[in-house]
Order: sequence, then C-alpha cells, then structure tokens
Amino acid sequence: MDSHNHSHRRQEAQSTDMELRILVVGSSGPSQFSLTNSILGREEFSKDVTSIVQSRKNLGDLAGTRVAVVNGPNLYGKHLSRTKMKTEMKRCKCLSAPGPHALLMAFDLEQICPNDVKTPKLMVKRFGEDALSHTMVLLAYEGDVDILALENRVSTDWHIRALIEQCGGRYHVFNKNWRDRSRDKELLQKIERMLATLGGQHYTSRSYGQAEESVRKEERKLLKKRAAETEEAWRELEQQYRGEALRWQMDAYNSSVGAEIRAKAEMDNGWLRTSLAVGAGLGLAAGAAMGMAMGAVAGAMGMTMGGALGGLMGGSAGGTAQVAIEHLEDRVGPHATNFNTVFINRFFRPPRS
Repeated sequence: MDSHNHSHRRQEAQSTDMELRILVVGSSGPSQFSLTNSILGREEFSKDVTSIVQSRKNLGDLAGTRVAVVNGPNLYGKHLSRTKMKTEMKRCKCLSAPGPHALLMAFDLEQICPNDVKTPKLMVKRFGEDALSHTMVLLAYEGDVDILALENRVSTDWHIRALIEQCGGRYHVFNKNWRDRSRDKELLQKIERMLATLGGQHYTSRSYGQAEESVRKEERKLLKKRAAETEEAWRELEQQYRGEALRWQMDAYNSSVGAEIRAKAEMDNGWLRTSLAVGAGLGLAAGAAMGMAMGAVAGAMGMTMGGALGGLMGGSAGGTAQVAIEHLEDRVGPHATNFNTVFINRFFRPPRS
C-alpha cells in the first residue's frame, strides 16, 4: 500500500500543473464574465451577470490547451461588505494557487473610461506588488467589427493606452460572442509569450504562498478522513485487475480522489475560515458597541442583543460558503467541467489494447 500512497502524493503534487491557470479580473460590470465565456467557449455566465458573490473556478480548452479559469467578485464590488470582499479575494487565490500563469484584466470597449486607468493600482493592492508583470489588458467588443479599427482606437485613446502601458504594453481584443473562437490561438500565444519573458513561471506572492500552504494542509486532513474508504477501494481494484490494468485503475482512482479533495480544499480551508472568524468577531464587537448605546436606554438586554445581532451580521459575510462546502453535492453546475462539481466517477474502464 505504500506504493499507492506514493502514487497518490505524486498525483496530488502534479494536479495543479496539469492546466494553464488564468485569473480573470473585472473592475465592474459583465466584462470579466464575457471574457470567461469566450475563453471556455461556452456560456458559463449568462449575459445578465454583472458580478458574483463567491469566487468560482471552471475548466475548459483554449486553442487546444487545458485551462482553469478563476473568477472572483469585481474589484469594485460595492454590494459586498469589506469582510466578504477580503474573504473572496482569498478564495480566488486559493482557487488559482499556487499562482496564476496569467491575470487577465477585462474591460468593455464601449464603456471604458479615463477612471479605469486607476484599476492597475487596485490590482497591485489586491494581488501584490509584482502582479502587473503577469497581467494583460483584455478589451471586449461586440458584433462584426473591423479589428484594425479597434487596434487604431487602442493606439489613439490616451486612457486606453495609459492603461495598457501599466501592464507592459500587453493587450488583446476579444468578441463578447463566446461562439467566435477565431482569436483563441492569438490570445494563447500572447499569454505564452508573456510567460516566456518571465521564465515560464506562474505568478506568486506572500498571500499566494499562504493560500497554497493552507490548501495543502486541508488536502492532507481530507485524505486522512478518506483513508479507510481509499484502502477499501484499492482492495476492490486489486481483486478485479492485475498488472498494467491495475496500475491504470489505481492512477485513475487516485487522480479522481485527488481532484475532488483539491476542489474541496480550495473552496474551504483554514486560511478562509480564519477570515470568516475575524469577520464574525468584528461584527460582534461592532454589535456590542451598538448594544452599549442601546443599553443606556434599554438596560443590559440592549447590549446583549446588540452584540448578538452584530455577530450575526459580521458572520454572514462568508458563513454561508462554509456551510455550502459541506454539501458540495448540491452545487453541481450546469456543465460537467465546472470545477466545483463532485468527482463521482471513481472507477474507470482500462484503455483498450
């Protein structure tokens, strides 16, 4: 069984390097979700989605390359509390840990304005000092337009030019219609060229280091909980298969369980739970302060009720996510490749000879 454990650890270590990790970021509005649809080649987000409250990760294919696309709330997500925004920034880092190969900052060419020039500074604040070295500006257009005319606008509009220059001059224009995949290969090549100048390394930072460490720690805990089940599954496979077929089945099973556990650990781990606890604590403290004011009129009961109410308000910033992860089976997305789905196929037919 030691060889099986070694295989499982090897699969776990390699699982995060099996795809190109892309973090898609938007300042406001639907641009980042249009871009995600375009990369994945499917409507993962409907046209009326302008923001999300919980970060998501989806798998897809970009010009023949396997990609993992991560979306978090828009950077200017004013409908989210500060605590919730911090939690979701952490979550999108866990989902793209150990670090994204590319950060794509999406804007709508019809709505981009001079104020958007400030967005790269917010990127640095959210993701770290060197984040812009891995960042590319993505500009969305709609309909059948002249690409050369769009390129000309990019070079003449000062605020677009200033925005792009903050990201090393890297940009790409894309069609909001996700069915148009004519420019996929060009986008992939631009990402690959950017990576080449960076020595092929994904982006990392102190917070990404914390994210990966916490995800790995959670994986180990989940693996330990699954140990008895895994041992039983291995025994069943050993009774059914021999030789190369057994090795293939073992690797398939280990990969499946490893992917499932990784998905759970990325969505819920100690780093995220600490954030949620801090949010609840701040809410409780604020509520207690409010209760003290109420207590001056209503007595001690006011302080007690105010503290409890504040705690509930603070905890709501992310508590629902913590509960939801315990029922992962109920969050199966509309596509089988949604990375938040449960990996239910644990046994596979051996390859035909």
